[in-house]
Amino acid sequence: MKKQMLYKASTLLTGAAMVAMAGQANAYNLISDANTELNLDIEAVVGTFHSQETYGNPDASPSWREAYLKYGLSGHRALNSELTLYGGLNAISAGNWGDGDASGVSNGNERQTKLEDAFAGIRNEWIDFSAGRQKITIGDGFIINDDALNFGEAIDKELSRGGAYWLAARKAFDKTAVLKLGHEQGPRAELFWFESDNKAKGRSEMAGINLEHRGDIGTFGALYLEGLDVNPTGIAGGAFDNLQRDGQKTISVRYQGNAGIENLFLSAEFADQRQGNNSPDANAWYMEAGWTFANIAWQPSINYRYSTFDNGYDELFTGFNRGYGTWFQGEIRANYAAGGPGNTDVDIHHIGVKANPMETLSVGALFFDFSDTMGGSGANDAQEINLYAEWVVNDHLIVSPLVGFYTPDSATSTQGNDDTNTYFQLLAIVPF
Repeated sequence: MKKQMLYKASTLLTGAAMVAMAGQANAYNLISDANTELNLDIEAVVGTFHSQETYGNPDASPSWREAYLKYGLSGHRALNSELTLYGGLNAISAGNWGDGDASGVSNGNERQTKLEDAFAGIRNEWIDFSAGRQKITIGDGFIINDDALNFGEAIDKELSRGGAYWLAARKAFDKTAVLKLGHEQGPRAELFWFESDNKAKGRSEMAGINLEHRGDIGTFGALYLEGLDVNPTGIAGGAFDNLQRDGQKTISVRYQGNAGIENLFLSAEFADQRQGNNSPDANAWYMEAGWTFANIAWQPSINYRYSTFDNGYDELFTGFNRGYGTWFQGEIRANYAAGGPGNTDVDIHHIGVKANPMETLSVGALFFDFSDTMGGSGANDAQEINLYAEWVVNDHLIVSPLVGFYTPDSATSTQGNDDTNTYFQLLAIVPF
């Protein structure tokens, strides 16, 4: 059963999402009876990285390592036949070694242990209310996918969250309150408030409402998000203050499902954004379609996505969600050449293919074309190819290698030349 759960994690999700499922699948049960469950949760991830080019790191060809260990407790207790109390408490120890990442936000000397999740909630069949330090994700993370930007000390020590930049070890919002109404199927609503302690995000405070209808043909959703406040630091001349979020209003509509057709995948979202500091309004949207050839050996799938982001669009708290390429589009460009995730001032054509040659092995290839960048000048236009694999070696090891090739169209790009950058990363997820 454990191997089946790990295989499900590896074939359905990649990167940070795969890590999360692997950790959940291997929680160690301390107490389990009719009314109470208490788990020891342990999640360990190690990554090694190398880039032939630099995007801010003083080393011309940086190599570095990242790792974190997340450990703590989670569980629930039935108060009566209708109400259940639940919660979680854990910490994260993270670090960065070597030259620091290719974008230059870490220097390889970061080490940090801090409280991560600390939340409690109560739920019944229709209502679920929780509060504390926890993650919040809306839809597939196009706008909100946790507070996962993890800077190191290279720009300013005050920005550091431990330096595990790619692994994004710390994901929880500092303060939250979330009220969910409805079942998993049918209509449901989610009212939420959160406050970030992430100085690289302007320590934003926001609130919103998410409405969804989940049915046989897919999920329809609508989001309203309003910025309530920011707490700027002034670091790096205010580059990370995000003043536009004070009074900002973002509205989006989305769909994801198969429209009732087996093996079809459809996903789309449109976001309209009004800035809070009189900056120009902006929007962003994408449309994606995919098909799985379920009756062919290896069950290959192919997806095409077009996404476009206005100059001045605030990508907010988007992040790694349903696999490589969402919403870090291109491992090199998104994480390093565009400063991560890079979903602003760009049009992106994306083609992805994936197959499962073995029960415990999946392989994939991703192509990205980036155009209309830098205010339409094209100064940072580029193409990128990522080749990756996900291998469940055994019950206690999941390995995911990736090699990327990034070619700018012009020497005016953030890379400073138009050479092809070859990039490599290797992740090891160690479930306990």
